[in-house]
Amino acid sequence: SFRKDIIYFFKVTTMKFAATLSTLFLASASAWSMSSTDNPSTKNARRNILSKGIAFAATAAAGSAANAYVVPDLPYPFEALEPYIDTPTMKIHHDKHHATYVANINKAREGKEEVPILDLMADALDAGTAVRNSGGGHYNHAFFWSEMAPHDKAKNTKPSKQLAELIKKSFGSEEEMKKQFEAKAAPGATFGSGWVWVVVNQKGDGLSIVNTANQDNPLMKGILEEGVMFPILGLDVWEHAYYLKYQNRRPEYVSSWW
Repeated sequence: SFRKDIIYFFKVTTMKFAATLSTLFLASASAWSMSSTDNPSTKNARRNILSKGIAFAATAAAGSAANAYVVPDLPYPFEALEPYIDTPTMKIHHDKHHATYVANINKAREGKEEVPILDLMADALDAGTAVRNSGGGHYNHAFFWSEMAPHDKAKNTKPSKQLAELIKKSFGSEEEMKKQFEAKAAPGATFGSGWVWVVVNQKGDGLSIVNTANQDNPLMKGILEEGVMFPILGLDVWEHAYYLKYQNRRPEYVSSWW
């Protein structure tokens, strides 16, 4: 499927804040460093890069002052993810569902100081239901569109050495990571509506798989017991993301997504 090679996503993620592909891999090498150095500046740099790694959706989501948040254009045609995600679902999901989150968060923030989407996510629980649900829905979906790519592009990529080592360290293998991800995305593990994420810890030396309810995400303080973590892969398991094609067969949707 178009998600067969997970690494395309990591490239796209970093590319949003890197000037060139070569710069991307320099940043990636720092972000995924397994070094045991105790140099504080090195540790701070790694954390800073990881923080920037989740900022790509913020760039896509930003708008003018009049409309602080906007629905980003898809980086591919609606039909580009066929047959894994069908065209009608993509159109409804992007143009209707995501647009509703944007309209609602802009309405909730009307007359207030413009806040970067990442700052909005950090304090979403304290900010109230509108920010948590609609702001979270906006960030999550901007993230979702940007991480995916047609199969013909994704199949030609492979992991950097640093990322491959981190996957091996955290899960044993890429296949085991996918297995754990699919188990977490199953209806019994993520009941009802929500998201499943691959996240980086705050030290930048380990990956884990977590789930969140509704439109919550790992950037929100108070959501995960482990504290804020940096999402690098996220899957929408709300029924609107797959029901036209897969009906009640969520596991099939999740496995096809790779």
